Order: sequence, then structure tokens, then C-alpha cells
Amino acid sequence: MAGTELTPQLQRANEEIKKYAREYGLDFFEVIFEMIDYKQINEFASLGGFPTRYPHWRFGMEYDRLTKSYQYGLHKIYEMVINNDPCYAYLLRANNMVDQKLVMAHVYAHCDFFKCNMYFEGTNRKMMDEMANHATRIRNYMDRFGVTPVEDFIDACLSIENLIDYHHSKVERLYKPVDQEIDEDDIDTEREPLKVPKLKSKNYMDKFINPESFIKQQLNKLLKQKEKSKKFPPEDEKDVLLFLQEYAPLKNWQKDVLSIVREESYYFSPQGQTKIMNEGWASYWHSKIMTQKALMDSEVVDFADHHSGTVHMRPGTLNPYKLGLELFKDIEERWDKGMFGKDWDECDDFRVKKNWDKKLGLGRQKMFEVRKLHSDVTFIDTFLTQEFAERFKLFVFEANKKTGQWEIASREFKKIKEKLLFQLTNFGQPFISVYDANFKNRSELLLAHRHEGYDLKISEAHRTLESIFKVWKRTVNLKTIVQGEGRLLTYDGKEHTETAFDK
Repeated sequence: MAGTELTPQLQRANEEIKKYAREYGLDFFEVIFEMIDYKQINEFASLGGFPTRYPHWRFGMEYDRLTKSYQYGLHKIYEMVINNDPCYAYLLRANNMVDQKLVMAHVYAHCDFFKCNMYFEGTNRKMMDEMANHATRIRNYMDRFGVTPVEDFIDACLSIENLIDYHHSKVERLYKPVDQEIDEDDIDTEREPLKVPKLKSKNYMDKFINPESFIKQQLNKLLKQKEKSKKFPPEDEKDVLLFLQEYAPLKNWQKDVLSIVREESYYFSPQGQTKIMNEGWASYWHSKIMTQKALMDSEVVDFADHHSGTVHMRPGTLNPYKLGLELFKDIEERWDKGMFGKDWDECDDFRVKKNWDKKLGLGRQKMFEVRKLHSDVTFIDTFLTQEFAERFKLFVFEANKKTGQWEIASREFKKIKEKLLFQLTNFGQPFISVYDANFKNRSELLLAHRHEGYDLKISEAHRTLESIFKVWKRTVNLKTIVQGEGRLLTYDGKEHTETAFDK
């Protein structure tokens, strides 16, 4: 590690805050704090929080951006923590004591979330070592095959690193092709006709129970099922990277590089799926530990200033720290007072609801349950209420096409919730899956876009097809819907084409 150990004063503060965190019920792996300067913390941040990553230009570009932003006073990184066992966390050497204590409390809550939230269960708890192994393997490939070929291939892989199945991070569904002794296309359908299922009936009632239209409908279903049975993969494959890793004509080193990108993408995906919850949980507990246990009288003003800066939400923006913190506080209050269930939902008397308090005291228990079971999508869907949206003045805003100004488009709770959930589902990215790896019987790859009411950005779709072509090495197609019409986007390695396609 590049950092230094804690000073005796910080070590005492660390032990004190760790004790408070455990007393509140937080459960975490061992936490190792390292003291680093602002150059090191910017370097680690550019590498995703890790001290060692494989060499690539995008990490250098991110470091340059962070360094300039820090020098211009646009940002300051107070802490970083890695989901690992043990957890590694970094403290900025220039911070004062109240900041260091706040960060420690914040880190212990993050570590509790990493250990206990179900979406992190499948993550590699030795990722610090694994990242170093990845770096060594890729550097070896660069030494053997050249920096440019390896880096160009990494570019292609990183541009499609989000094409994984975020909801099945521990499942590897591989469809192994099965050799068939008989080609179904060679079967004489006159000798072996398709048997259309009919509804049971007596002979004289058959034409009424099984009319010709019904028979045609059943026959069409059978034909579609027969056609689908010849498709590979038989079911749409959401994990595009895994499919490419298994079936694209890649060299061994390319398969390994693609597997590294895929593994790291799955490692970071739970952090994206729980950003609001994770930061809200950590903010709740650093506030609780500091204000009730760890703060000295002389530190109150500094803490209030820095905490307010962390959770401040400017108009027109969404601060995950603020939203997560307030939702957890709202859950605690509602379950303490019994503001849930059938009686609460059916009560339409504003005055009764305003003074509602059954004194159940279940808030803290409910919070820990939520922390364990939910992601941001289910967290928002389950616990964001109309009362909460009204209290914090949430609304939907959109750009006015005539004036170019951003304006409030709706204050309706349903639209607010739908908009927020849409942004969080799949990180607001389109759902793309492998539909057919032998499209047109020419080994072309056909991808399918699950249309959710918003058309793809064609320019970005083109760049994605270009990147996948570099891996698949044959024509790549994408079926989607553009302005209500089915379209097939195709890239053959030279040019893009767009044709009509049955949606």
C-alpha cells in the first residue's frame, strides 16, 4: 500500500468510532485505514478506488480530470472505501480531525452495507488481489503482443462493458450447441405432418369447438416454436459479454481480456444498483455517531458545515446522499409511529394522519431489514411516498423545445416516481440481448433491443455495433423500434445500414 499508518490520535479516534458503530448494530469486515495525500487519492479514484489496475489511457484521462478539478477548487475527495475483506479505506492527510472522524463513521457504515446487503453477496471479497492479478496478466499480454493491439481490444471491450445481466451476476447460462443427427429442414413434412393440438370434442361438434381459424392459429404457434427451436441461443441471452467470450472467434489472450472486463463490470455493478441506499445509509450513521457520540463541543460547527455540504441538494439535481438519508429517516419515523399498513392507507383525515403515533418503535429494525434486502429500484418503488415527494418538493423537469429552457413538466407523484425508477432501472441504459448468433444462416450476430418507450440514440447504437464487430468479427445487427417502426441496424465492418424490420 502506498499510504501510511494512522497517527496515535487518529488510531484512538478510530477505535472509539468502531466501538460506537458496533454498539448501534453495524456489522462489518475488518477495516484498514491508510493516510494518503491528494495526488494519491486522485490517482486511486481514477483507478476505481484501487491502488493497482491494468494500464489503460482512460485511467490517465480520469486522473488528469480529477487533478485539475481539485486544483481549481471544484471538488475534494474526503474518503474512499473498497468492498473487500478486509475493507480498505483512505483518509486524506490534509483533512482536519472532525473530517477524519466523520469519514471513519461514514466508512464503517459503507462496510456494513457491503457485507450485509444481498446485492453484494456474489461479489469477490478479495478483489484487491484480483485487480493486481488482472494488471499483471494484461501487462504480460502487452509485452508479448504489443501495447497497441491489446489496448485497442481493451477499448472495444470497455465500450460494451455494460452489456451484462445485472440481475443474474452469479448465474452463467451457457448454451452448448448439440449435434443433431437429423436436420429438421430435410424432414418430409408430407410424411411427418405437424400435429396440431385440438380441443376435445365429439365428431359432430368438432367444427364448432375447433374452427378453422383456431386450427390456423395453433399451426402458426407450432411453426414459430419450430423456428425458435433452431435459433441459437434458444432464449435471448442478456449477458452479451459472456456470449461473446464463449462463442466469438477470439484468441486466448483476447478471451482472457474480455473475461477480465466482464468480471470487473460485475464487481462494480452492485455499487451502481445501490448508490442511493449505500450513500444514504452511510450518511445516516455518520450523522448519528457524530452527533450522539463522537463530537466534541468545539467540533459541532465544523461538522454541521461539512455534513450540510455533503447532503445539500441544489434545485434541479438529485443528490443520492440526501435522497437516501431522508428516505431512511422517513422509514424510521413511519415504522416507529406505525404510519403504514391498512389503517394508515385507508385513513383520509389529514389531521388524524398528522398526529398519528402508535409508538411501535420498529423504525430501527425496519431500517436494517431494508438495508439487507433492497436495491435502489425496489427502495424507491416501495418507500417513496406521495407525502415524501410533497415534503421535499420533488418534480419532473424537461427541456422546453421552443425556448431551450429547463422547466417543470409535472408535479404528479406517479410521473415523478416513474421518471426516477426509469433512470435507475438498468442504470437508465437500454436493455440489449443476444437474439440469434446465426442470423440469415450466415453467422451474423442479431441483437435485440427491448423498447421501453424511448428510442435508441442512433449515433451511440452505431458505435456499439462497431465495438461488438471488433469482437464478433462478422456482421452485427440490432433490431429495435424507431419512431414506432421496426428497424434493423446493421454494421458489416465498413458501413452502417438501416432497413425495415418486423417489430
